[in-house]
Amino acid sequence: MSELTCQLKDHIQPFERELALRELRSLSANTVKPLNGNQDTATVFEISGSADVRVLRQSLAYWHSVGIGANDLTDQVRAEATSVARRGGEGTNGTGQPVARPRKGRCLRYATHGIHEYRGKFFPQLVRSLINMAAVPLDGVVVDPMCGSGTTLVEARLMGRTAFGFDLNPLSVFIADVKCRSLSLSSGALSDTYRRVSEELLGAPRGQTSYFDSLPQHDQDYLRRWFAPSTLIELDHIRCTIDSIDDGSIRNLFLVFLSNILREVSWQKDDDLRVRREVHCLSKGEVVQRYLQEAARSARVVGAFTALGRSVGLGSYSVREGDARDIGRTLLDAGVHADAVVTSPPYATALPYIDTDRLSLVYLGLLPRSAHRARDAVMIGNREVTVTERSSHWIAYERNRASLPAATCRMIDRIATLNEGAAVGFRRRNLAALLSKYFLDMRDVLGQVRSILKPRGALCMVVGNNRTVAGGQEVAIRTVEHLVDIAKDQGLHMDANIDMDMLVSKEIFRKNAIRSEHVLMFKKSVD
Repeated sequence: MSELTCQLKDHIQPFERELALRELRSLSANTVKPLNGNQDTATVFEISGSADVRVLRQSLAYWHSVGIGANDLTDQVRAEATSVARRGGEGTNGTGQPVARPRKGRCLRYATHGIHEYRGKFFPQLVRSLINMAAVPLDGVVVDPMCGSGTTLVEARLMGRTAFGFDLNPLSVFIADVKCRSLSLSSGALSDTYRRVSEELLGAPRGQTSYFDSLPQHDQDYLRRWFAPSTLIELDHIRCTIDSIDDGSIRNLFLVFLSNILREVSWQKDDDLRVRREVHCLSKGEVVQRYLQEAARSARVVGAFTALGRSVGLGSYSVREGDARDIGRTLLDAGVHADAVVTSPPYATALPYIDTDRLSLVYLGLLPRSAHRARDAVMIGNREVTVTERSSHWIAYERNRASLPAATCRMIDRIATLNEGAAVGFRRRNLAALLSKYFLDMRDVLGQVRSILKPRGALCMVVGNNRTVAGGQEVAIRTVEHLVDIAKDQGLHMDANIDMDMLVSKEIFRKNAIRSEHVLMFKKSVD
């Protein structure tokens, strides 16, 4: 075929247009020419020369169709079409098979991507396009050393690649594993399970808390401070019903549904990521109703997607609790080298990661409350620190400052000086030490990434800038520039820097969001 026409999806952002053209060029390895406008306005493009139509339709993230026929839709568009099942089943036809009508507007929650709200989520199409742009071969390996809820792993698996993920947050690891495993669940089994769970939960509650009573006493006492007694009884009814599900993969999926409602039925102040109580009353049966609504919506989407038959050709995956600063030893000892690392590292002091998930960690028995402080202390980007820890971080910085770029040290020193001479609170006084720890941690992570990349392997990283007020002055924390410099020092050279607009996935996180991000692409320097 000498010429091939490709049409962009509607409702894409300017940065997505850039990614779309880059992924198309990478997969086709040919000239891409606009047909109905220029590079910035056209919606239809032509590929000159030969191209593998099947690969393009299966792989492209931001394209509506490859060809001009009614059946030339990309697999991505077909996958996104199944997400309308979340609203009540419109995503399937009379035989239960997914419809292929393209969705109008943006869609970030197809397949298993939408089964849990998780702060700082990747956009799945972004991940897919980065894997395309990195030219990861069909038998290639994709690694996310800070995998969060597993968006990179899910997309890599859908694309048939082998995926490895690590995270220090046990809830992240649990959700990521469930999202990956659920891609091959039977839609019929999901429907049957939901029906049995619904029938059980709409019956008379047990009036006892057998699961809750099995938790450590310290965790029971903690949860009683955050949930009404009646809520704990209903949660126990839900948990015991879930535990009776025979299929372990489906059982864990329904546990993720439960995790997703814990915050909203607790006394945690809903629009605040900090630990703040706001006591309110729920009507009898409301916890069960909210759970069933969540389970119905999410099970429909997962079932509609798996009914597409995309479980054939799924790549293998592994996800475990692990430190991004130690992935080199973990993977290289197993003989694993990566074709691409695709990740979004935590932002410096932006979120209290463990505290944000504390209710799920405790209630699901993933991490006892007594272990939260120690786990948070080793998290990259953590913002909770004692006076002793602050001093320890600063000593480490003074000892290792020569390993950081001069501009990074100047920024840290300026914040320290401004806050030292001003009447500032405990958190602001900690900031310089926490930033020094963050950039030293990221230096170690980037060094580990280089060690696992194959020659000319790619690092794709989404990073956001930040700002603070120190001594009454606003100070820009240009994280993008600092990490670019650190990556260069670690033997990774810049390949692309694409500015993107931040899209906030959930209203309660809006005021905590960083409004501008960058997609950074690096290549491993060859010695």
